[in-house]
Amino acid sequence: MSRAPRVVCLGVITLDALALVPRYPNADERIVGRQVAISGGGPAANAAVVLARQGVPVAFIGRVGCDQPGETAVRLLADEGVDVSGVLRDPNAPTQASCIVVAESTATRAISTLEVPPLPGVDAFGETAQALIRQAEWIHTDHLGFRPAADYVRRMDGPSRPRLSVDAGNSMPDLDVSVLDLFVPTAASLVRHFTQPETPEGLEAAARMALEQGAAAVVATDGPNGSTAWWGPRFSAPEPAGRTHVPATKTVPILSTLGAGDVFHGALLSAICRGRDWKHALQEANATAALSCRALDGRTAVPDLAELTQFLGA
Repeated sequence: MSRAPRVVCLGVITLDALALVPRYPNADERIVGRQVAISGGGPAANAAVVLARQGVPVAFIGRVGCDQPGETAVRLLADEGVDVSGVLRDPNAPTQASCIVVAESTATRAISTLEVPPLPGVDAFGETAQALIRQAEWIHTDHLGFRPAADYVRRMDGPSRPRLSVDAGNSMPDLDVSVLDLFVPTAASLVRHFTQPETPEGLEAAARMALEQGAAAVVATDGPNGSTAWWGPRFSAPEPAGRTHVPATKTVPILSTLGAGDVFHGALLSAICRGRDWKHALQEANATAALSCRALDGRTAVPDLAELTQFLGA
């Protein structure tokens, strides 16, 4: 029998076709690539893979179509040890899929993704999915999973409800930080959401506003500048409020940054679940995300705890 999940990841699952090319092709041009791969993707799904690799029992709740891409995407999660019993197979919606071209010359990527309907409320996923959530300590969600996750958590309001974490790197017009225990945007999206100037002072002011509006903790990711956490007493009472910054990990060769943000979120929750303090949690999340960039996709090079510990101790 599988262990009850400590974390339920609720949101996007995709099947991705990836190509690594020297440069972007021109119109009607055929260009020889270095790698072509098929991989699972999606912010919440990728975070689930990280948690499973690092030994945290995790389940994924999301929607796929009744099609072969959906079966493949779900199998790739299950092969990682993620509980997929709460996945909804919807005959009226296709599995979300993406074509991604990564250009070596510019270290950038171009993405075309299939448009799918918004995710339904948690009740539509069935009793199995709801039971997984009731057992969990955390729900981690992304831009498409936030609304159903937040609505469900509000209905569960009370000391026994799971904590709610959101990957807020993508646009989220319906974002309500008051329901969040862990709000993790990029630095740019944090400033943009709270309409602050794009300066270090603006970032600090935006983080303070998020805490004042009810977020228990805020973590801003800033690529080569590392990551910063701010937290209030609601997150770790009776500990006082605080702030810490950790520089980026700079010693890893980068092939592709695809999925690195998703990986950071999974690794941050992994560290929190394992009782790491904020400084060490950010260090582990930064390093896990950096190590994931050794591969073309966002999953292949994600380290387990043994590799991560060896890397940080080197």
